[in-house]
Amino acid sequence: MSLRPRLLLALLFTSAVTLAVAALALLPPLQTRLRDESRRSLTSTVLATRGQIQSALDAEKGFGNRTFSALSTLADRTGARVVLYRYPVDVSQEPAFDSGSGPAPTGDVFRVVLDGRTVITTTENGTQMAVPLPVTHPRWILSIQRPDTESSQAASVVRDAFLKAALVGLGVALVLGLVLAATLSRRLGRLRRSALALAADGIGAPPPRTDPGADEVGDLARALASMQAALRRQEEARRAFVATASHELRTPITSIQGNLELLADDLDSGRLDVDDARDQLQGARLQLRRLANLASELLDLSRLDAGVQLRREPVDLGELSRAVAAEFALRARERDIVIDVEPPPGPVWAGGDPGAVARIVRILLDNALRFSPAGAAIEVVPAYRGDRATLTVTDLGPGVPDDERELIFERFQRGSSTGGEGGFGLGLAIGRELARRQGGELGLASADGAAGARFVCGLPIELPRGAGA
Repeated sequence: MSLRPRLLLALLFTSAVTLAVAALALLPPLQTRLRDESRRSLTSTVLATRGQIQSALDAEKGFGNRTFSALSTLADRTGARVVLYRYPVDVSQEPAFDSGSGPAPTGDVFRVVLDGRTVITTTENGTQMAVPLPVTHPRWILSIQRPDTESSQAASVVRDAFLKAALVGLGVALVLGLVLAATLSRRLGRLRRSALALAADGIGAPPPRTDPGADEVGDLARALASMQAALRRQEEARRAFVATASHELRTPITSIQGNLELLADDLDSGRLDVDDARDQLQGARLQLRRLANLASELLDLSRLDAGVQLRREPVDLGELSRAVAAEFALRARERDIVIDVEPPPGPVWAGGDPGAVARIVRILLDNALRFSPAGAAIEVVPAYRGDRATLTVTDLGPGVPDDERELIFERFQRGSSTGGEGGFGLGLAIGRELARRQGGELGLASADGAAGARFVCGLPIELPRGAGA
């Protein structure tokens, strides 16, 4: 069974059960209340009229016109059968007054004779009363009998009205259910078609139509559209990655292959030029370094995507910066660049993973070395700033345009001022993600009109155990 009939049946079943429970909770108590009110009304009317009837009997020294009028009025007012017996009661004789027809009730009358007091009997069929007149030394007995037809009729009227209202309610529920089920099915059908189109055509499928509904189906439609947009961005990034990887890998591999083939030809011919061979080996070594950097970036990226847990311990940014700068000393001398690590007044303690923090410093120094001109200096400054331990790396390269200040931190994105330097565009993205995984941030600070770029990595301060504030 499809969703539409199931929704409709569920709505109708819920409405029917609700109305049935309401009927069971309201109608029986209402009928009982109406019956009780009718009986109380009858009792109070009879007891209130008893004095008037007694006065008429006393005034007429027995049954007369005045008594007849009082009894007739009581019968009319209550709608009951009123019978007046002489005391003692003789069932073989006709009663003095009877407003009804058929055999007169005598059961409660004899109970009055035995008990000498008013007797009231209530049954499912109605109410019976027997009242001695006068109360102390009865000479007459008044019998009242009334069926509960009025309360039953009133309850029947209420029951019929409730049934009509229930039928109208079920009709309205049916119409609303049809509209709701049709609308929901139509909206879900659009989502189903969009999902099938996405599965069949991939990210090139048209996105699902915007659903303005502020409910779960609307949220699902918007989530599906966001997912498709994210898939499209990932596919574009994957294609860019494949294109960039193909180019960046082909270039060093081709260069290494060419250098090795030239070197092999010189060795085979026996005319080995040592200086030329040294240049060829140097070029191959540079290309191998590029391949090693690309492999390291891809490894870091895979670890980040896998969610590898990072350690958390105090790290001295000053000491770590000097150690990482020493790794780049040879490369810096080859480019005639000076890496100046400014010594802080004391240890600069940050909380993080030592390997991850060192990787951020390597990314920043590698980035600065690639874009700094020969003869320039790279400045590395570890320091405390507010509630953060920061590491600032400043170079004198081409800088970063304002519209690319955030772009360069995205995966597979490179700035327009690279000057032809190769790279996947992963380093800064990896560095920022590593910083954020450690509760910090990596960003590009304002250059204040100066040349170059200044990157700042801020991490939470964490002093070694036992250290002073």
